[in-house]
Amino acid sequence: MILVSFLFFTGLVAVLTWWLTRRDDHATSKGYFLGGRSLTWPLIAGSLLLTNLSTEQMVGLNGAAFTHGFAVMVWEVVAVIALVCMALFFLPRFLRSGVSTVPEYLEIRFDHQTQVITNLIFLVAYAVILLPIILYTGATGLIGILDVQGILGLESHTQTLWIIVWAVGIIGSVYALFGGLRTVAVSDTINGIGLLTGGLMIAWFGLNALGEGDFFAGIDALAAGNPDRFNSIGGPDSGVPIGTVFSGILLLHMFYWTTNQQIIQRTFGAKSLAEGQKGVLATGLLKLIGPLYLVIPGMIAYALFAGQDIKADHAYGLLVNQVLPTPFAGFFAAVMMGAILSSYNSALNSTCTLFSLGLYRRVINTNATNRQIVRSGKIFGWILALFSMSLAPLLLGQESIFSYLQKMNGLYFIPILAVVLVGMLTRRVPPVAAKAALVAGFVVIACGYFVPPVAMIVDSMHDFHFLGVVFAYLVVMMLIIGEIWPLQDEWVQADVRAVDMTPWIHARKAGLILLLLVVAIYITFADLSVLA
Repeated sequence: MILVSFLFFTGLVAVLTWWLTRRDDHATSKGYFLGGRSLTWPLIAGSLLLTNLSTEQMVGLNGAAFTHGFAVMVWEVVAVIALVCMALFFLPRFLRSGVSTVPEYLEIRFDHQTQVITNLIFLVAYAVILLPIILYTGATGLIGILDVQGILGLESHTQTLWIIVWAVGIIGSVYALFGGLRTVAVSDTINGIGLLTGGLMIAWFGLNALGEGDFFAGIDALAAGNPDRFNSIGGPDSGVPIGTVFSGILLLHMFYWTTNQQIIQRTFGAKSLAEGQKGVLATGLLKLIGPLYLVIPGMIAYALFAGQDIKADHAYGLLVNQVLPTPFAGFFAAVMMGAILSSYNSALNSTCTLFSLGLYRRVINTNATNRQIVRSGKIFGWILALFSMSLAPLLLGQESIFSYLQKMNGLYFIPILAVVLVGMLTRRVPPVAAKAALVAGFVVIACGYFVPPVAMIVDSMHDFHFLGVVFAYLVVMMLIIGEIWPLQDEWVQADVRAVDMTPWIHARKAGLILLLLVVAIYITFADLSVLA
């Protein structure tokens, strides 16, 4: 019964996606990579939300809440600040230039070499790190939460892992490589509805279990049993001390929501600036309710299982197994499958876009036709998909894979964010400054992570503070280079009129309301005594 309902809901998403995108333009680069610049705000918001959500977050963030309490909501709530910045500052500049990728914007602002370097950085990061780890962590989470091994009647965990990795990889590749960006956005939106429903469902059943059948009694029990853990302020011993919110954590959010190609590509396909802004700001509103299904279940698990010697990353899976009624298991399996698929197919689609529009069209075959550009993306995508599906199961047995992923991401997100931000805010900083920042940022962060004498110094501060210091260093370095060797003529951004650039009339008001809600949430749950 569980397998039947799982297949039904998964198939339903596939059929609806095909029906809604069957007449789309998949032959031209604009249609394939940017959805024909026709995405409306509900598709943008749904795709942004679900591309961000994955089993890593469902399991990992709830696990962090199990350990550190409500303060880990920073990974959801503070994201709203970055989304407001994206809607009001970054998105108008990207859309005005009519770009398809972040490296393409850097080529317009700086030069071709900066574009190639940034493209290669993104491609290596996505191909070697992001795609295999999405498949591995997704499959591992699905197996742990829903006992896939038992459902399929398989003998070993390794065998199950290979099957799930390849199943997810093939299905995700079909979405990304045959359908293009709009197909990814539509499937993400449909899956997003299911994920929100499923995530809130776990919180509902968890509170009912905590209250022994009474939802409101469960809320009272959660509050009474976790009085010190319902604190938005992270103390010195927290995984997210309050000071790090203003350094590395905020920078991580800024890169992720304003510069990360995997995430922001769907905003480049917006029908207009107004639609893009509404989609981004709607995502911000949805992020504010994220703690309900990404933090609260972890705290419920703590209230139910504290003292049972449970590892943090196993808490969410145990909660699901304990409180979810059997009739809903197939639906929840489909929801989790959708979350994995969304992260994978979005990353794969973005990687193909970076290769086809950044390297194939700009370096390998400068006279390529639309058909050749799209074909190159599909061929590269299938090669990359097979590589990632073959590599992912080999990660089995690795330790600290999440810590490793965060370190690897730090190598490229800080330099790229610094270069994009300085490029947008200044008019005379030259290309040499951008290239110097990309290289220097990578070298400095790598030394801080891996060279023992330097790492000893870095260990004396929090990792997030270290990233903040490096970011400030790169920005100052670029500004100094701009003063010493400025561009002869000021750079002026041209409007290529790719889309209607009329902003949403309520964008600033909506952004301000979202920022005030962030402050209100922090004040409501703040207990400054932890800082004493």
